[in-house]
Amino acid sequence: MRVLFLGDVVGRSGRVAVADMLPEIVADGRLDFVVINGENAAGGFGITEAICQDLLDAGADAVTLGNHSWDQREALVFIERQPCLIRPANYPMGTPGRGANIFTAANGARVLVANLMGRIFMDPLDDPFAAVDRILDGLVLGRDVDAVIVDVHAEATSEKQGMAYHLDGRASLVVGTHTHVPTADHRILPGGTGFMTDIGMCGSYDSIIGMDKEEPLGRFLRKIPQNRFAAASGPPTLSGVVVQLDEATGLAVAIEPLRLGGDLSHAWPAMLGEIPAGLAPD
Repeated sequence: MRVLFLGDVVGRSGRVAVADMLPEIVADGRLDFVVINGENAAGGFGITEAICQDLLDAGADAVTLGNHSWDQREALVFIERQPCLIRPANYPMGTPGRGANIFTAANGARVLVANLMGRIFMDPLDDPFAAVDRILDGLVLGRDVDAVIVDVHAEATSEKQGMAYHLDGRASLVVGTHTHVPTADHRILPGGTGFMTDIGMCGSYDSIIGMDKEEPLGRFLRKIPQNRFAAASGPPTLSGVVVQLDEATGLAVAIEPLRLGGDLSHAWPAMLGEIPAGLAPD
């Protein structure tokens, strides 16, 4: 079973990258399940119902969120009727939406997707470790579900790594999102869980973490806001990770990064075979 997880989609350039490249990746790479973090998809701030549907139409099976979940106020309403949109599970009780859901993959597998938000240098939400333990309580990977995928939307590397080891052997894949810069530590942990501290973003890297450079740079230099942050519009990179799962145990047997387009060096997972001609770098 092959799973692709794409990092935070930032603004229009990120959405264009997903729409242009994901359908071909799904078809040629014979992917069974796709998750996308969409919390920055609407101009860098939140997600709308139309944008969520565009991501699903492009090939996503589930869309996760993070600290910008409610920047577009309509999300508070439409998340209740969109089971494919998953917000952090450690929001307080009574928050609209759901923090986890079970989906059916293209190969018929039962896939649990959970979303958590870290608390270090972030909004002080409920304990994410306790939240994920409640989600997985009594659930056995390989028996009750065929895969468990967890998005840890967090600032601190230590918190993401701590969550990965906390879930080692209980989750198929744990990925970090939020910081928008792909790390080079993709690996399989001792218990069989695939992990990458941050899978990067889908957007323009000719930017400051996805935003036009001028405003954040000006704030660093002068400490005076001049304008609102705006998502960068340069050539986008599609960034994420692919994991191959053992269909009997649900644990990872291979994990590789995926990066296409834009300014970063390209990385095409060998497990997907030869890169399609339409996606190959010039």
